[in-house]
Amino acid sequence: MDLGLTEIQQMLKSSAREFLSQECPLTLVREMEEDDRGYTDELWRQISGLGWPGIAFPEQYGGTGGSFLDLAVLLEEIGRSLTPGPFFSTVVLGGFTVLDAGTDTQKQYILPGICSGQTLMTLALTEATASYEPWGIETTAIREGEGFRIDGQKLFVPDAHAASVLLVAARTSQTQDPAQGITLFFVNADTPGLTINKLSTISSDRQCEVVLDGVTVPAQAVLGEVDGGWPIIQRALQRAVAGKCVEMLGGADAVVERTVEYAKQRTQFGRSVGTFQAVQHHCANMATDVEGCRQIAYQAAWKVSEGEPSEREVAMAKAWVSAAYQRVCNLAHQCHGAIGFTKEHDLQLYTRRAKVQELTYGDVNYHKELAMRQIEG
Repeated sequence: MDLGLTEIQQMLKSSAREFLSQECPLTLVREMEEDDRGYTDELWRQISGLGWPGIAFPEQYGGTGGSFLDLAVLLEEIGRSLTPGPFFSTVVLGGFTVLDAGTDTQKQYILPGICSGQTLMTLALTEATASYEPWGIETTAIREGEGFRIDGQKLFVPDAHAASVLLVAARTSQTQDPAQGITLFFVNADTPGLTINKLSTISSDRQCEVVLDGVTVPAQAVLGEVDGGWPIIQRALQRAVAGKCVEMLGGADAVVERTVEYAKQRTQFGRSVGTFQAVQHHCANMATDVEGCRQIAYQAAWKVSEGEPSEREVAMAKAWVSAAYQRVCNLAHQCHGAIGFTKEHDLQLYTRRAKVQELTYGDVNYHKELAMRQIEG
C-alpha cells in the first residue's frame, strides 16, 4: 500500500486548493451560513464545470473514470475550505450508492445528471433515534397496487432541501432480524406527500427533516431488491464515513496552519507567542494529531477505493479522526486565547463543524465498538 499521492492526484489537490482559495473564501462560508439555501448556483456551476461531481464515475455516464481515492483528495480540500453545497450528499451518498446497486436503467437515468451537476441527491436514512443501526429504521413502505406507499419521518438528512432525488430507507417487512426487511427507494422531491423542513444545527449546515405522508412510488423506484436494502446501506455508510474522515482531515490541517501563522504574528511581552514553549508544544501536538489523521484516513479511503474489506479500518479512522479534530480545535483555541472564542474570528467556523462531524455517522464510542467487533472477529 502506497499512501503517497500520484502525480495526477497531486495536481488535482493543488488545483483544487487554488480554486477554492479564490472562489470559496471564508467570507463566502460566513455568508452561506445566513443564506436560506446554503450555497450559490455560481459556485456549484464552477465546481460542476471542473468535473468534480463526476471524477469517480465511469466515462460511460459522463464521468472521468477516476477512483474513490481521487475523490478523497478533493474531499480533503473541500474540508479545508469548508466549501458549502450539496457535493458530499450528491456524490458520496447518492451517486455512489446508485453506481453500487442500481440497474442499468437507473444508472443511465441518474448518473449522467450527477456528473454534469444537474441532478442533486441525498440519502434519507436516520430517524428520531439518530441511529445508524437497522433497528433505527421505522419508516414503513407498504405495497399498494403496482407500487409502494411510504409513511414516516427522517431526520438529519443533509441537503434534502436542494435535492431533486432522495434515496429513502424504509421497512417493507417486519422480521426478527432488524437488518432484514429494509428497502431503498428513489423518491423525487416534488412527489405529493413529501415535505422537507430545514433544521437548525450548531454548524449552520443544511440538515433537514423529511416527512413522508402517503408518498407513493412505482415498483421501479426500488434500488436493489425489496427487503435487501441494508447491505447497500452498509456499503454506502462505509464510503460516507471514509469520505467524512478525509474531509475532517482537511479541516484539522487548516486549523493547524492558521494557528501556527497566528502564533508567529501575535506578539506578547515583546516577542511572538510562538516562541513560548507551551504554545510550541500545543502546535507540535496538533501537527502530530493531523499526521495521524492523514495516515489512518487515507488508509481507510484506499481500502474502500480498492473494494477490499474495510470495516475495521473505517471504524478506527472515524474513532480517531473525530477525537483528533476536537483536540486540534481545542488546542488551537488555547493558542489563540480570547480572540479565538469570538464569532468574528474564523476559528469557530471549524470548531462548530468539527463537533457536528464528530457525531455524523456515529460518534467516537460507536466506532470504537465497531472496531472492537472487527478485532474480536
